[in-house]
Amino acid sequence: MTTPRLKEKYSKEIVPQLVKDLKIENINTVPRMVKIVVNMGVGIAASDSKQLDAAIADMRTITGQQPAITRAKKSIASFHLREGQAIGCKVTLRGDRMWEFMDRLLSIALPRVRDFRGISQKSFDSRGNYTLGVTEQLIFPEIDFDKIDHTRGMDITFVTTAEDDGSAKALFDALGFPFKD
Repeated sequence: MTTPRLKEKYSKEIVPQLVKDLKIENINTVPRMVKIVVNMGVGIAASDSKQLDAAIADMRTITGQQPAITRAKKSIASFHLREGQAIGCKVTLRGDRMWEFMDRLLSIALPRVRDFRGISQKSFDSRGNYTLGVTEQLIFPEIDFDKIDHTRGMDITFVTTAEDDGSAKALFDALGFPFKD
């Protein structure tokens, strides 16, 4: 099996560059990707369970992995929500699948966003992780436009070993994330 393109670039080019740029003495402390969590909340699933099934099928197509169903933690009467009711789905990607997904997201999916001017630099969580919101699943080429009943958004969280936002930003810049200036 071949090594993902972005993973190979990370190990051969990005690690030496980060060691030099961040003045890191121990190579084991270089920031690296741990996992990517893709989360899709389906609020309408409280009243229509077919919407959740369609969201699960879309996420399975996009990520190549079976999503886990997320359930409501507590009942909220104004949202017609009961504790334990299925309201979304999520996937945690690690290893080669994570690198392949990130490569497809950066090189194919994000350029397909309408009026794309870059992603925000304000979505870091001060622990070196970054969360990106996508408004519709149609930016992924795996999704067939004719089989879509609703457009659904998703949150994509990139979890790193970086200790602060500065080193995480350096990692994401080296990986080719298109941040706004």
